[in-house]
Amino acid sequence: MKTVRRGILLTALWMGAVVSIAAHPVAQGAIEVRILPETIQVQARVSGEQIFVANTFSVPSDEPKAGTLAEVWQRHGQYLLRHLKVFAGDVRLTGRVVGVAPAQNDFVVYQLEFTGARSPARVRIEEDLLNEIEYAPGNPWEAAFAVRIQQSGRASIEEALLSRQQPVVFACDWNTTAEPAAGSGVAGHLVRQYVRHGVDHILTGYDHLLFVAALVLGAATFWDLVKVVTVFTLAHTVTLALSVLNIVRLPSHVVEPMIAASIVIVAVTNLLSPKLRGGWMRLSAAFFFGLFHGLGFAGGLLSATDGLAGFSIGVAIVAFSVGVELGHQVVVLPLYAGLKLARTARKDPAGREKISLGLLQGGSLLIALAGLFYLVAALR
Repeated sequence: MKTVRRGILLTALWMGAVVSIAAHPVAQGAIEVRILPETIQVQARVSGEQIFVANTFSVPSDEPKAGTLAEVWQRHGQYLLRHLKVFAGDVRLTGRVVGVAPAQNDFVVYQLEFTGARSPARVRIEEDLLNEIEYAPGNPWEAAFAVRIQQSGRASIEEALLSRQQPVVFACDWNTTAEPAAGSGVAGHLVRQYVRHGVDHILTGYDHLLFVAALVLGAATFWDLVKVVTVFTLAHTVTLALSVLNIVRLPSHVVEPMIAASIVIVAVTNLLSPKLRGGWMRLSAAFFFGLFHGLGFAGGLLSATDGLAGFSIGVAIVAFSVGVELGHQVVVLPLYAGLKLARTARKDPAGREKISLGLLQGGSLLIALAGLFYLVAALR
């Protein structure tokens, strides 16, 4: 009985973690940096979402509200200067806004200039934009940017990903004119950043985790698990790539409700048809809904690849997809192990079946309720 309780406890802990995770909102954009001997020029492409959130929730109550859109943009420029930090060596540089202009797709472009550099050997960029604003208790907003950096006098451009957890560091060389050798570790650095971005995107995305948990609950055997996870992975990888390459895209007001509906449908299927665990219907559902989850994953990558060159976009897609799968396994493997431990602890077949059915129905009920809550929110 201790083994049974241990398995059930392990499973319950993982189910509770999955259900309680809130969506982690990330406003995304792109930054281009040009390093000159005396100044550092930054062009920041900022989403309207970021501007709206900061202007709505980060302005002190005693400060007068901006009356026009131009005033909102100007105010956000000062917010950028406070939270986008540029260092020459260990010295933080002073910045100013030199231009603001609207761009396509609800973005605004800010031209920033940071002075005080003296042919720096190293430039470091940090940001904590929106992090003081809570989307939900204990769940702050974040911002992420695709970054392209170029030192004046050089043709090569380094690409990176900037977030609160990932500062960007660029080593300058003012003494030689030789360009760095191709493949000198830049691609590997980009891979590591986008793998981490993929992992973070999944582990802070409760909708995707709920769906995966429902699939795991419905897997009676390890082979069932392999099949359903493989089909789901194939589907979301295809639409992720097609969306980032601008071949297939759907608006979020279609994608988000479909993702929420997928959680409810798979969980309710577990409740009503517990014996249909490894059949073609479950695999078809995993593939069909996986297509929409791929479009949802793409939302975490589209703006973060803005401005990347063709090869780098391919690297970002592959690395992000690998990160997504690694994030999935953080849920899939422990959850399945806990279920397996609980299901096989009893010696008698009747006892095993009772435990298995209880875990399936109890876990699926929690997931269905959470998915229903998310569906209502997505349809608003």
